[in-house]
Amino acid sequence: MAEHEAEQEAEHEHVRVAVIGSGFGGLGAAVRLRREGVTDFVVLERAGSVGGTWRDNSYPGCACDVPSHLYSFSFAPNPDWPRAFSGQEHIRAYLEHVTDVFGLRPHLRLDSEVKKMTWDGGRLAWVIETSSGTLLADLVVSATGPLSDPKVPDVPGLDTFPGKVFHSARWDHDYDLRGKRVAMVGTGASAIQIVPAIQPDVSRLTVFQRTPPWVMPRVDRAIGDAERAVHRALPFTTRLRRGLLWGMRELQVQAFTKHPGELGAVEALARRNMRRSVKDPALRAKLTPDYRIGCKRILLSSAYYPALTRPNVDVVASGLSEVRGSTVVGADGSTAEVDAIVFGTGFHVTDMPIADRVVGADGRTLAEAWADSGMRALRGASAAGFPNWMTIIGPNTGLGNSSMILMIESQLNYMADYVRQLGVLGGRVALDARPAAVDAWNDRVQERMRRTVWSTGGCSSWYLDANGRNTTVWPGTTSEFRRATRSVNLAEYEVLRAAVGNSTGGGNSSSNNSNSNGAGDLSGAGDLNSTVGVDA
Repeated sequence: MAEHEAEQEAEHEHVRVAVIGSGFGGLGAAVRLRREGVTDFVVLERAGSVGGTWRDNSYPGCACDVPSHLYSFSFAPNPDWPRAFSGQEHIRAYLEHVTDVFGLRPHLRLDSEVKKMTWDGGRLAWVIETSSGTLLADLVVSATGPLSDPKVPDVPGLDTFPGKVFHSARWDHDYDLRGKRVAMVGTGASAIQIVPAIQPDVSRLTVFQRTPPWVMPRVDRAIGDAERAVHRALPFTTRLRRGLLWGMRELQVQAFTKHPGELGAVEALARRNMRRSVKDPALRAKLTPDYRIGCKRILLSSAYYPALTRPNVDVVASGLSEVRGSTVVGADGSTAEVDAIVFGTGFHVTDMPIADRVVGADGRTLAEAWADSGMRALRGASAAGFPNWMTIIGPNTGLGNSSMILMIESQLNYMADYVRQLGVLGGRVALDARPAAVDAWNDRVQERMRRTVWSTGGCSSWYLDANGRNTTVWPGTTSEFRRATRSVNLAEYEVLRAAVGNSTGGGNSSSNNSNSNGAGDLSGAGDLNSTVGVDA
């Protein structure tokens, strides 16, 4: 048996680490692995180029709603951002630049979609089946991200629509919208950028709005040559700028997480912004949310409201319920004839498709393991029963007001120490998150979530799963999360080793508890309390 498995292993490439995805999370993981001295790794990417969500989302007007100098790696500052809020093409170019500067291209496996990942307890390795072949990896770092798989609602009659249909993240650049009658379904972060970008060109734009968002002005501007020259000549000015942007957002977190009532002043500013742009009381009534600002993501745009007031735009205050031939029908009964339907309806966030492809130690998929409890992972990274598998931008690591790059870098710190711990333990070894540790972490996160605006603000958002549980957002500051993920506490893991005498990795693995105090002791609980504990 061992000989057969050794032959199988020889047939397939065996790497130390497999990174899944090449967006900010995947490329950041690759850079960090190289810095840790790990060169035996691959980055598996299903597309033909790097960039993640910034490759996939190329719709008109696509840009980031986080300031550029904060939406970039701290270890790869860019003094040449052209705008305060940069567009998709500049962010994608930045990621290509990072790939080249840090020598990541030899590690890339483009056009290699992961079909299935199965834990082999005998070999203490993941068997990864991709569209370009099979390989083994000691450790998997899943960085597919929550904004990678578009969600299109099941609308009766959509399959018989004679016109053009596409999602904002799969924009059809070969289709000319000029002079067309277009239905825009959704009013989220993508839609509020698309609407003002296409409104001047289309003959008629019908916007289906199920729930209105709170919208604040986006104070954007071009960054001039002189300003960029200063950043190039004096790198500390770039760090200072980043630090100021970070600090301002850290100060805002208390209102979101502990004192939602304080957001009333922000809500007043949002109402004033709407009154200034939308003079029609009837339209303003349609656009006014009935929930506390911050409950859903606050959107930034100085062009969205003005676009909605144009004579060729209709706002339907309901979702799209049916398609009859070329006619789109709202839930309120309103109808419109259209040539194209564009869905800005978000992504599979709380039901990540990758979870169906990950098969753990007990033969269950990650999706099955999360079916009852919802997404949950130790420190947003490790799921019980899935040894040596960790995720970047995992459960409860999202943010409502700041840059996800901050959270990604914290998780990269955790990943780096995870790799170090495996090296210290030596030999064929794996770490499996203890269920008690996962429960303790998530119980405290959810307890703290109870007082946040996302739980008390009176809305239903994509932050919530099918059971109404917020498994998306982190209920604290980015500095708190940085402290919580600065190192791996082995007491929160079961140490698995290959069976004695199994030099090829065949046979069964065995537990080794010499590096922990047992599942019930959880000596790491003190750290849990200090980082996500609820204030008295």
